[in-house]
Amino acid sequence: MNPDVIVRAGYERAADAYLAARPQTSPDIVALDHLLSRLAPGAWVLDAGCGAGVPIAQRLGRAHRVVGIDFSERQLALAARHVPAASLACMDLAALGLAGGVFDAVVSYYAIIHIPRDRHAGILAGFYRLLRPGGLAFLCLGANDLSDDYDDDFYGARMYWSHYDAPMNLQLLQQARFDVLWSQIISDSLGGEAATGGHLFVLARKPKDG
Repeated sequence: MNPDVIVRAGYERAADAYLAARPQTSPDIVALDHLLSRLAPGAWVLDAGCGAGVPIAQRLGRAHRVVGIDFSERQLALAARHVPAASLACMDLAALGLAGGVFDAVVSYYAIIHIPRDRHAGILAGFYRLLRPGGLAFLCLGANDLSDDYDDDFYGARMYWSHYDAPMNLQLLQQARFDVLWSQIISDSLGGEAATGGHLFVLARKPKDG
């Protein structure tokens, strides 16, 4: 089955259980402070793969204008309830039809890793296009090499993952012309995917002359 179909159907089914299980103050969530400390109030931020909006879009929305996208209708329904001030749209982050150069920041938590990794370079290039010169990206990427992985019971649903290891992901960011400002491998706050050794979190910037 197409991985996109698996992931979309999986989150339609698992959305509520996943929301209940996801911690709100774990190290991966606290890491967002690396971005927040650099954003001016009222910044335009794209949350790519926003899910239910908790807690990332909620945190972003305290001082910034948030646009959240997800391709799960159930996730977006939850986000509309939890982050009512955000602008939400059902959209595939691997095929963003948004205007370029309009966002001060792009954030993506636990979303890119659900897309076949041969498409990751294109996703990063798309994020670069969406950012204003000097804009920031805060991204969750793979920490180790995982070509295609499936789980038949991810909160009661089938799920798919695919990603490169940390060195390759940093290389892809550089190839996309990002300047990497900070990176750290952080354990999965859900305690799952033990074999992956956590995830790579990265703060990167589009050059001001980009």
